[in-house]
Amino acid sequence: MTAAFVAAGLGIIPGTAQAADPVPVAAGVAEAITKASTSQGFHSPADRTVRTTLPAATEGKTEPNAKTAAPQTARAASTEQAALDAGANPALAVDVSGTSYTAHGIELTTLITSADFALDVVVDWGDGKTDTVTAQGTTELHHSHTYDKSGEYQVQVRVTDTANGVQATNGGAFLTPGADFTPHAPTRLLDTRNGTGAPLAKVPGQGSARVKVAGNAAVPAGVTAVALNVTVTETVDSGHITAWPGAGYDRPVTSNLNYTAGHSVPNLVIVPVGEDGYVELFNGGWSAVDLIADVTGYFTRSSGSGYTSMAPARFVDTREGVGTPPGMLAARSAFTTPIGGQKGVPQNIKAVALNVTVTEPQGPGHLTAFSGTGAVPTASNLNFVPGQTVANAVIVPVASDGTIKIFNGAWSPTHVVVDVVGYYSTESKAAFLPFTPFRTLDTRVEEYGWPGGRFRAREYITKGFTPEAATPAGVEAYVLNATVTETGGTGFLSVAPSPSALPAPGEPAAPAATRPVSSTLNWTAGTTVPNLVQASDGDHGVINFWNQGHEDADLVLDVFGVYQTK
Repeated sequence: MTAAFVAAGLGIIPGTAQAADPVPVAAGVAEAITKASTSQGFHSPADRTVRTTLPAATEGKTEPNAKTAAPQTARAASTEQAALDAGANPALAVDVSGTSYTAHGIELTTLITSADFALDVVVDWGDGKTDTVTAQGTTELHHSHTYDKSGEYQVQVRVTDTANGVQATNGGAFLTPGADFTPHAPTRLLDTRNGTGAPLAKVPGQGSARVKVAGNAAVPAGVTAVALNVTVTETVDSGHITAWPGAGYDRPVTSNLNYTAGHSVPNLVIVPVGEDGYVELFNGGWSAVDLIADVTGYFTRSSGSGYTSMAPARFVDTREGVGTPPGMLAARSAFTTPIGGQKGVPQNIKAVALNVTVTEPQGPGHLTAFSGTGAVPTASNLNFVPGQTVANAVIVPVASDGTIKIFNGAWSPTHVVVDVVGYYSTESKAAFLPFTPFRTLDTRVEEYGWPGGRFRAREYITKGFTPEAATPAGVEAYVLNATVTETGGTGFLSVAPSPSALPAPGEPAAPAATRPVSSTLNWTAGTTVPNLVQASDGDHGVINFWNQGHEDADLVLDVFGVYQTK
């Protein structure tokens, strides 16, 4: 098999609302991470320095005898005390700036103003760890630090001039750009069909629905991003839906899901929350639709779980009896399947990232994934019609016994397939760092640097997101939206880390990769199908995207953020 290759470090192209619309070239993944990270930081100028006279500065100094001392005015006494406080280094001051280029990292710049004396410098990172160095006189120092967990940390720099018995202190509060995940029992935040969370009315074409997230359904204030399962229904035309933070942010030109007339289409969305606590859903079609949004988790800088990515692993296939007894999942019933402690997933995880597929359904309905010890929620993860094969990304809480449940909400049986792509745990280090969505691949557009033509049947595209020299540190996984369009027949998409590095110019092609069995999304002839992908780029910084159908198609990839350990 000949694999079509994309060179590492392609120019990134911002996405368009419709999968069929090409767009111009923009910036790269490394630049997007830098821009998102540096939005957090602090600067405390030198005039905020707190000076302290050390106890040693007054040792050995004898107070004047009241009977023999010369008369002294109050002003003179004050001047003498000020001189004592200042010692011989009256200019000692500290200017401190903290910024970041990663989800958990801080780069600290310290500007010290001082007379030419030896100085002891202590950087207190606010997490119980310190760095200690020595300096001499006026100087500039640079320090780096990586926090184990997301949060707000009080950073402080103390500069001590022991010879003159004076200390100068300055610092500020640093917020890590990355945030950790807290799972949430699937809960409906929006349903325009019955007025849940919005007026009882369809969302007009080119209009938006606002979804209250912070402070709603036990989602706390200070939430930075949210995982929503968004469903569009009651459609009479084709169009797309775009999620973004709303007030104060420009609506991106990418899309989160595409729809056609008469179909209900779900997709998992991970989107930053606006400063007002809302997310907006834009209807990019020209006709009104109904929208549903169910929260399945949220990201904050307080205590939560990091993410660990996996090569996709099949945990359930009712057609073959994998993970559950063989046979279709009966109508209005659920099965329980273990996740924790299975196939490389540890015990005591808090949530799991899945790709759930329904195939051969005997009637219309919906599927819901939820905790193995919880009650069936009213929310759904995917919708289907008879005979349809449809997949959707799902993030679901895991019960304390390591199990989840899958419920068939239809009145007819169906087969179910579950692939695990990652998990959330308190031991996992990777924090989510969202950025403005952009397009990184479109097989229809030569300006992307894509030379290979269409997404060829039974072949794969190998994608490196950045040149090796610019690869961001500690990227655990990329959060993508994959869209397959211009399909000529039925098929499915598989996404997996590449077992080989990209070849350098002039080198022979890498060995052919092994065809995976997991699926990310399924399509039929003439359809446009999106799905959220949380994909690891493995040991070589490269991801393979497989066309598992027997007809050519086109592939579009939009990047929404990364999970990063650094």
